Amino acid sequence: MSTTALNHRIRLAARPHGEPTADDFVHDAVEVPSPGPGQVLLRTRYLSLDPYVRGRMSAAKSYAAPMEVGDVIVGGTVSEVVESAADGLTPGDTVLGYGGWQEYSVEDATGLRRLDPDAAPVTTALGVLGMPGFTAYAGLLAIGRPQPGETVAVAAATGPVGSAVGQIARIHGARAIGIAGGERKLSELHELGFDAALDHRAPDLAGRLAQAAPDGIDVYFENVGGAVWDAVLPQLNEFARVPVCGLAANYNATSLPEGPDRSGRLMGTVLAKSLTLRGFIQREFAPRMFADFLRDMTDWVASGRVKYTEDVTEGLDRAPETFTGMLRGRNLGKTIIQVS
Repeated sequence: MSTTALNHRIRLAARPHGEPTADDFVHDAVEVPSPGPGQVLLRTRYLSLDPYVRGRMSAAKSYAAPMEVGDVIVGGTVSEVVESAADGLTPGDTVLGYGGWQEYSVEDATGLRRLDPDAAPVTTALGVLGMPGFTAYAGLLAIGRPQPGETVAVAAATGPVGSAVGQIARIHGARAIGIAGGERKLSELHELGFDAALDHRAPDLAGRLAQAAPDGIDVYFENVGGAVWDAVLPQLNEFARVPVCGLAANYNATSLPEGPDRSGRLMGTVLAKSLTLRGFIQREFAPRMFADFLRDMTDWVASGRVKYTEDVTEGLDRAPETFTGMLRGRNLGKTIIQVS
């Protein structure tokens, strides 16, 4: 690279208190780094924005180490190899990596997955053929185990995980109920083939859910928590399975919710109905399921049995506002920043 080339980055300026603001991010530019042995220099083409990153901004203990103030914001990337000091990768190759919110990154070649632009649009590696798609596949099939004729409900149903959950459920012979916010998203759910679409912003979600699932819910794929979970819980059938993937309603919370402690009601229902509530992180299933996922999902996408939507915004500098909008539910489908 030319010594005058600069790497524009976005770093964590402060830990957000509640919803992230512009003051929680800092934009800067440094000299483009050089790869060492076994490494490659990558130019970011597309950046994935994902809700889990909000948790990484917090110092609270979780399944992944928090970012430190000053770190480049983390994120999956589709990138082009610019320089290579590793066997098997050459300039011009397209790879899936984890470069984060910056124009250039240096990564170990062993952590990269080469992409074939002729097999599928490369952006799908960040969505339906990547981590979100695998999250849906593994959580639903390994924990939810939908059977023909059962009813599967999913929150945040137009997101990259939720939309895949509903479509995979239907492929396996189950009914799919999607819960999302606003008419535009309900229309998307009908386009995706969901059997019912419910607006969580409209009154009496519990009553409308009972009408949409007259025989109850056998699998609930949890992405949200909060009021949606309150509406779903009474509708769960005996032996229902609940893969807990995310709790988006709580990501910007600064305190516990007001009101009485309802944990007793929850545990009583778990006991009385023999429910299975199972939190998971997709990586635990990767060794035994990722190859099957790539085979199945690639076929389903190619045949049109699984459809997907991408919400692409141009410009790295717009990542913070787009990220905050995603946390508010403004995105439709997979949220992506086109960097270069």
